[in-house]
Amino acid sequence: MACVYIPVQNSEEEVRVALDQLPRDASDILDILKAEQAPLHLWLIISREYFKQGKVEQFRQILEEGSSPEIDEYYADVRYERIAILNALGAYYSYLGKIETRQREKEEHFILATQYYNKASRIDMHEPSTWVGKGQLLLAKGEVEQAFAAFKIVLEGDRDNVPALLGQACVEFNRGRYSDSLELYKRALQAYPNCPGAVRLGIGLCRYKLGQFQKARQAFQRVLELDSENVEALVALAIMDLQANNAAGIQKGMDKMRRAFEIYPYCAMALNYLANHFFFTGQHFLVEQLTETALAVTNHGPTKSHSFYNLARSYHSKGDFEKAGYYYMASIKEINKPVEFVFPYYGLGQVKLKSGDFRSALSNFEKVLEVYPDNCETLKALGHIYVQLGQVEKAHEFLRKASKIDPRDAQSFLDLGELLISSDTGAALDAFKMARNLLEKGGQPVPVEVLNNIGVLHFEREELELALESFNKALGDGVWLALTGNKPKSYVIEASASILDYKDMQVFHRLEEDGISVELPWNKVTVVFNLARLHEQLHNTGIANILYRLILFKYPDYIDAYLRLAAIAKARNNLQLSIELVNEALKVNGKCPNALSMLGDLELKNDDWVKAKETLRSASDATDGKDSYATLSLGNWNYFAAVRNEKRNPKLEATHLEKAKELYTKVLVQHTDNLYAANGAGVVLAEKGQFDVSKDIFTQVQEGASGSVFVQMPDVWINLAHIFFAQGNFALAVKMYQNCLRKFYNNTDSQILLYLARTHYEAEQWQECKKTLLRAIHLAPSNYTLRFDAGVAMQKFSTATLQKGKRTAVEVRSTVAELENAVRIFSQLSAASNLHLHGFDEKKINTHVEYCKHLLEAAKVHREAAEREEQQNRQKQEAARQLALAEEARRKAEEQRKHLLERRKQEDEQKRLQQAEEHFKRVQEQWKSSNPSKRRERSEMDDDEGGHSEKRRRKGGKRRKKDKSKSNYERYDDEPDMMDDREEMEDEDANRNYRESTTQMNDQDDGNEENPQDLLAAAGLEDSDLEDEAAAPSSAAGRRRQAWSESDDDEPSQRRPESSPVRENPAEQQESDGEIREDNRKPDGGDALDEED
Repeated sequence: MACVYIPVQNSEEEVRVALDQLPRDASDILDILKAEQAPLHLWLIISREYFKQGKVEQFRQILEEGSSPEIDEYYADVRYERIAILNALGAYYSYLGKIETRQREKEEHFILATQYYNKASRIDMHEPSTWVGKGQLLLAKGEVEQAFAAFKIVLEGDRDNVPALLGQACVEFNRGRYSDSLELYKRALQAYPNCPGAVRLGIGLCRYKLGQFQKARQAFQRVLELDSENVEALVALAIMDLQANNAAGIQKGMDKMRRAFEIYPYCAMALNYLANHFFFTGQHFLVEQLTETALAVTNHGPTKSHSFYNLARSYHSKGDFEKAGYYYMASIKEINKPVEFVFPYYGLGQVKLKSGDFRSALSNFEKVLEVYPDNCETLKALGHIYVQLGQVEKAHEFLRKASKIDPRDAQSFLDLGELLISSDTGAALDAFKMARNLLEKGGQPVPVEVLNNIGVLHFEREELELALESFNKALGDGVWLALTGNKPKSYVIEASASILDYKDMQVFHRLEEDGISVELPWNKVTVVFNLARLHEQLHNTGIANILYRLILFKYPDYIDAYLRLAAIAKARNNLQLSIELVNEALKVNGKCPNALSMLGDLELKNDDWVKAKETLRSASDATDGKDSYATLSLGNWNYFAAVRNEKRNPKLEATHLEKAKELYTKVLVQHTDNLYAANGAGVVLAEKGQFDVSKDIFTQVQEGASGSVFVQMPDVWINLAHIFFAQGNFALAVKMYQNCLRKFYNNTDSQILLYLARTHYEAEQWQECKKTLLRAIHLAPSNYTLRFDAGVAMQKFSTATLQKGKRTAVEVRSTVAELENAVRIFSQLSAASNLHLHGFDEKKINTHVEYCKHLLEAAKVHREAAEREEQQNRQKQEAARQLALAEEARRKAEEQRKHLLERRKQEDEQKRLQQAEEHFKRVQEQWKSSNPSKRRERSEMDDDEGGHSEKRRRKGGKRRKKDKSKSNYERYDDEPDMMDDREEMEDEDANRNYRESTTQMNDQDDGNEENPQDLLAAAGLEDSDLEDEAAAPSSAAGRRRQAWSESDDDEPSQRRPESSPVRENPAEQQESDGEIREDNRKPDGGDALDEED
C-alpha cells in the first residue's frame, strides 16, 4: 500500500497519508499541506493520485491551490515543482478543451491552459516540459505548424526528449508524412525502450497508413502484449480483421470490437463499427443507440461524421427520408472535403433524387465522382438525373462510360437500354442483348421485362420472327403454347368465330378439363398482350383473339384487350361489334380516354355526328384537355364537318376549319413531335390555299413517320400528292400516289387509284388514266363512278386524237376502238336500274353517248383517209427500199471487183519478183563460169567509150524514167476499164506471162554471147573498180549494148535496186517497181524490139 509522509514543521514527526485512502474532501489534505508547508512535490503526488482515482475535481483543487500567489510567494525559490504544477494544470485544461463538444467551453478551456503554460514560461522560459505542454495544446487546437515549432525547440536542446519526439511524431502523422512519423516513433522507442504501449500504437498506425499491414498487425499485437486492455489496439486489429472480407475475419473482428466495447464502452471508433455491423444485420434500434452514444463521447470531426452517417443510413433504410437527409447533411458538415469521407454525399444524393430535387442530387453525386471518377453506381445515378433534366446526351455519355468501365455489369447495359429506347432503338436493342448475355453467362435468370423489351424493339424494327422468339422465351411454358398452336393439341379457333364469341370462355374450361393449367402470372400479362399484338401484325388474327380473350378471362378489367378486339372488329368493317366491345371497356372505366376516343371515331365512321362530337368532348374532359388523341379526334371532327359533301355554308366551313386548326395547334403546343397533329394542321392550311406551307409540313411529317412499324401514315403521302396535284406538278403527284399504293396498300386501293387516274387525266395522259381506272374497276367492280370516269377518259382521248394536225392510221383505228368502248360503257350505265342511287343523271349520260357516236362517225372518215395515205406512204417506202437495195448491190459488186483487182496485182508482183530473182541467179552463175581474160579485154575496150556512153546512158535514163513513170500512172487510170470481165483478165495475164518468159529467154541468149561483166552491169552488179573501163564498148557487142542502153537502159538500171540484197533508196525502189510493172504490161511491139536488139 503506497503512502506519502508529510513532515511536521519544527519536529521530526511525519504525517502518514495512504494514497489509496485519500479523503473525499481534499480540503483536509490541503490544510495539512499548507500548515506543515509540505514540499511541492508532495502536492503533485497527491493530486496525481486523485486523478488516477478519477477524482478530477480534487485533482484540480489541489493543483490550483498549489499555484496560488501565496504558494508562489512562499515557494519562490522552488522552480521545478512550481513549473510542474502549472504544466499539469495546462495539460488538464488542454484535455478538457480537446474533448469538449461545445465551442464556447472549448475555447475557455484552451484559454486557461494557455494562461498556465505562459505562467510556467515566466518562471523558466527554457523548461522543456513547458514547451512540450504548449505543443500538445497547439496540437489539440489544430495549429499543427506552431505545435511542430514548439516540439522542435525542445528537440534542439535535447535530441532524445521522448515527449517531444512523440509530439512531433503526432504532428507528422497529421501532416500525412507517415514515414517521418514512423522514424520519430522509432527514435522515441530507442531513447526509452520501456515506454508505454501507446508508442507502439503510433508505430502500428504509421505502418497501416504506409500499407505495411503485416508489420502494423505485429505492432498492435505488441501493444496488447504490453497492455491487454488497450482499446485502441483492439479496435485497430478488429478493423484489419473486418477488412479481410471473409466470414472468419469478420467474426474475429466483431469479437475484438465487443471486447473493446466491454473494456471501454465510450470508444467512439468501436461504437461506430458496431453500429455498422448491426446495420447490415437489420438491428436498427442498436444502430441508433450506438451512434448516439458515439456522438455524445467524441468531438473528433471524422469520427462524428461516421456516426452521423450510420444514423442517416438507418433512417434511410427504414424509409424516413427526411431524417436521413438531415443526418447525411450533419455528417457532411463534420468534414472539410469530400475526399475525407465521401459516403454521406452519395446517401444525400439518393435522398434528394428520391424527393425529386434533381439539382441537389446532381451536386452531391458530382462530388462523389470527383473522389471516385470511375464509380459505376455514381455514373449510373448521374445518367438517370440527366435523363430527368432532359439532357439526354450527357446521360448517354455517363451510362456509356459506366458500361465501358465495368463491361460485366448487366445493370449498366439495362440502364443504357432504357435510356436509348426512345431515341435509338438499334443501340437500345444492342444494350439489352448485352445485358441478357451477361446474365446468362453469370448463371442468373434473365428478367421477363428484359426479354419483353427485346421483343418490342424487334417488333418496332419489323423483325417479327425475332420478336416472336423473344416473347416466347419470356413467357416460357404455359397455357399460351396450347393457344398459339405450339403443342400437339391446338386450341386455335377461326378468327371470325373468335371475335364474335368474345364472351364465350368455354375454350379455357376445356383446357382445364384436359389438364392444362390456365394460369397467367401478373408479370407476364404484358408479354402475352405484346404476343397477341405481334400475331395481329402477322395476320394471325385468330391467335391474337384467343390471347386477348385469355387476358380477359384472367383479368376482366384489362381494358386494352377490349380495345384491341374492337380494333380487329373495326378492321373487318364490323362497326357494331366494335362499338359493343368499346362499351364493355367503358363499363370497366367510364372515363377511359382511349376508349372514349375510339368510340367517338367509330361513331364518326357510322355517320353519327352528334354522338361522335359528345363522345370526343367527354374523352377530352376526362383528361382535362391533356389527352392529345381526344383533342386530335375533335379536330378531325371539325375538319370533316367543314368538308362534308352536303350543302356547304362558306361561313360555317371557315368556322370549322379555324376550330380544327386551333385544336391541332393545341396538341402541337403540348407535344411538338405529334405527327398526326402536324398532318391535320397541314390539311387545314391546304384547304385555305397555303400550299407551300402545307407541303413543308407534310414533308416533315413524312420524314418523321418513316422507319417505324407503329407509325403507319399513308394519309400524309396522299396529302402530299394532293399538294403536288394542286400545284400542277403532275409527275411528282403520280410518283407519290404510286409509292403510297405500293408501300401501304399493296397496290389494291381503288380510292387512291382514282386519285392517280385523275392526275393522269389532268396531265392529258389519257391512256394511263384509262389503264389506272381499269385497275380500280377490277378491285371495285360495283363502283359505277369508276366506269363513268373510264368512259370519259376514252372520250377525251378520242377527241384529242382527232384534233391533232397529223394522225396515223394506227392512232385513228385506236380512236375508233376507244369510242366504241366508250359508247358501250355509257350505254351500260344508261341502262342500269339503280342509276340515280350512284348520283348519275340519265340525260347527261345520253349526251355522252350521242357525242361519242358522232365522234365515231367522224373517226371512220378520218380512218379511211389515213389508211389511203398510209397505203401511198407504204408504196413510196417500198420503192425507196428497192432503190436502196439496188444501190447497195452495185456498191458491193464494185467493192468486190476492186478487191479482186488488188489481189491480182499482188499476185503479179509476187511472180515478177520471183522471176527477177531467178534471172539474177542465172546471170550470177554465167558470170562465174566466164573467162577472166575476156573480161579484161572488154574492160580495155570499154575504157575508150566509157565516158560518152555513161553520160548518154544517164541522161537518157532519166528522161525515160520520167516518161515511163507517167505512162505507168496513166495505165493505172485505164486499168478499171480494161478489166470488166474476169475471163479477159485471165487471158491477158496468160499472154503477158508468155511474153515475159519469151523476153527472158532472148535476154538469156544475148547474155551468153556477151561479156560476163556486161551481164553483171545489166543486172546492176557491175564492179565499181571497173566502172570507167566498162563505159566504152570495143566491139560490135559493145555497140549493141550501147544502143540497148540508149533505148532501154532504164530497165537494168531500175532492176538493180530491186534485185540487190540491200536496198538503200526507197524512192528508186518505187520507180523500179513501176518500171517492172510497165515492162510486164508492154504490148507485143515492145517484145519485137527486144528481139531485134
